[in-house]
Amino acid sequence: MLLASPYRILLSGGFFILRTTCIRDGQRGGGKLNFFITIIVLGAMAFCAFKMVPTYFANYQLQDAITTEARFATSTYPRKTPDDIQNDVYKKIQELGLPAKREDVKVTTDGSLITISLDYAVTFDLIVYQLTHQFHLAADSHPI
Repeated sequence: MLLASPYRILLSGGFFILRTTCIRDGQRGGGKLNFFITIIVLGAMAFCAFKMVPTYFANYQLQDAITTEARFATSTYPRKTPDDIQNDVYKKIQELGLPAKREDVKVTTDGSLITISLDYAVTFDLIVYQLTHQFHLAADSHPI
């Protein structure tokens, strides 16, 4: 870093000549190390997002499908049986590529109230760590 000192000004032929001195402050390579660590952290975050976001998005789509199925299951003719509802939800699970089984889909009916619940787990392989996340979905046909 260059510093100009007012004590170093010399008069020379009517012009002021400003002399500067070079001072080093001992921070060699610190910026490069900080940049390298930042790139590593951002890369790890992008990798985790690449692995995890599609599953969370599929879970959101499945929740929407289960809610729609529960609301409209009683309004169809002929009325859907719990097995029909379970099969429809399982088809959506297969379409989205989620690791849930047909037995994981629980459908209960109580008069005109239909309740659908689903519990499943997804394991994310993050190379250095295996993260298992439990998803719990539920919907019923209560009026809005």
